Amino acid sequence: QVHLVESGGGLVQPGGSLRLSCAASGTIFSITTMGWYRQAPGKQRELVAVITDGGGRRYADSVKGRFTVSGDNTRNTVWLQMNSLKPEDTAVYYCCYIQDDKYDYWGQGTQVTVSS
Repeated sequence: QVHLVESGGGLVQPGGSLRLSCAASGTIFSITTMGWYRQAPGKQRELVAVITDGGGRRYADSVKGRFTVSGDNTRNTVWLQMNSLKPEDTAVYYCCYIQDDKYDYWGQGTQVTVSS
């Protein structure tokens, strides 16, 4: 089992920045993907940014150049630096770890609201 806890969400004005953190605990091994998804009201959950096995990064087209995903070497923590935020980035952001490409674990989510 992997337990994930997100932090760092909040209210920010358009053009502003936020940094989300995800702390992982439990049996953290064979993690093949870790990163962030989001879900806006009335929409499906979507990939935002993840680190894949081997250290590669995948980003949603809508956040490329604005968001950066990073993690520590122990895979205990993953961050999402969000710059130049837009109202359409408003969503609940979820941390996700995938183990052995089979088992997925999710945090409880943190609200990000971009509004003036």
